[in-house]
Amino acid sequence: MRILHTSDWHLGRSFHRVSLLTAQRAFLDHLVETVRTREIDAVLVSGDVYDRAVPPLAAVELFDDALHRLAGLGVPTVMISGNHDSARRLGVGSGLMRRAGIHLRTDPADCGTPVLLADGHGPVALYGLPYLEPAMVRDELGAGRATHAEVLGAAMDRVRADLAGRPAGTRSVVLAHAFVTGGTVSDSERDISVGGVAAVPAAVFDGVDYAALGHLHGCQTLSDRVRYSGSPLAYSFSEAGHRKSSWLIDLDAAGAVHAERIDCPVPRPLARIRGPLEDLLADPALGAHEQAWVEATLTDTARPPEPMARLGKRFPHLVSLVFDPDEGPARSLASYAQRLRGRGDQEIAEDFVAHVRSGRAADEAERAELRSAIDEVRLDDAVHEVAR
Repeated sequence: MRILHTSDWHLGRSFHRVSLLTAQRAFLDHLVETVRTREIDAVLVSGDVYDRAVPPLAAVELFDDALHRLAGLGVPTVMISGNHDSARRLGVGSGLMRRAGIHLRTDPADCGTPVLLADGHGPVALYGLPYLEPAMVRDELGAGRATHAEVLGAAMDRVRADLAGRPAGTRSVVLAHAFVTGGTVSDSERDISVGGVAAVPAAVFDGVDYAALGHLHGCQTLSDRVRYSGSPLAYSFSEAGHRKSSWLIDLDAAGAVHAERIDCPVPRPLARIRGPLEDLLADPALGAHEQAWVEATLTDTARPPEPMARLGKRFPHLVSLVFDPDEGPARSLASYAQRLRGRGDQEIAEDFVAHVRSGRAADEAERAELRSAIDEVRLDDAVHEVAR
């Protein structure tokens, strides 16, 4: 069976206030054409279809058009909700869509109920595990604790139990939206850590032939059978070095995985440039980036006049300007945003405590209190998102 594994479309997202709808439409055109020309048997979308719970109308229309085109090709599509999606909104109309071959899996209760397909070698069971907010699904899934590892493990127990009752030789695929140990993060992913722990071990997917993961935006191979497709477009400058692609997975008669990367169209390359303003304006080596989306970091010790306007004449697609002066002997002038880059909520909160107490770090009890407060806010946000 030939499967196209994608994820993290984030329809409706902008890039530094630049609309990406045209680029997302080009990706979906490419997706549909790949399905047609490469004779795909099933399309998988492993969460974060939209960028937010209530997406703009233009993003919904783009999604609707893509579904109609995939249904028109007669190729089954299986989608799960991610942590950016509103599961209830995305799942509206799923019963009707199923008749057209579009299978939306947004309810944790359905983790153990597969979409059943077949090829010349027999049946293939595809299980959709939507993003599982631990505190909200712990009881429903019978997990021991409200952690990502526990709830995803409980969901996979349901998958393995169902699979055990299937005919011998049934091949299996799981879609999941999670942070799996060994994956590399980007700046554009929303933190999903709970209790200070976000990652789950790849071994949680033991027992299935292929795990099609979503959430991390870089295309990654954790093992032959556990892979992230990554996002089809770059959504932060931390992804400047990414090769954006989808996975074309051939699942043979024995369930062995043969994988090929299918490159996605690049609307505009990304470039990070750094140095004093005058050097950035004059350096001939930077000519290769003049049509790229550019993040410029200025290292001038004194802020130069009108840097955005001046750089914009050479780099018309400059979208981000950062000041990081060469550090003097007295203090670092690195920006607040840079100091926070790559740090989670828990780390930021603990750093703040140490800062206001003149370097005295939070003790274990205080760290636990901070962690509890952060988890409570996340849960409250999730409850309100579901209720909307």
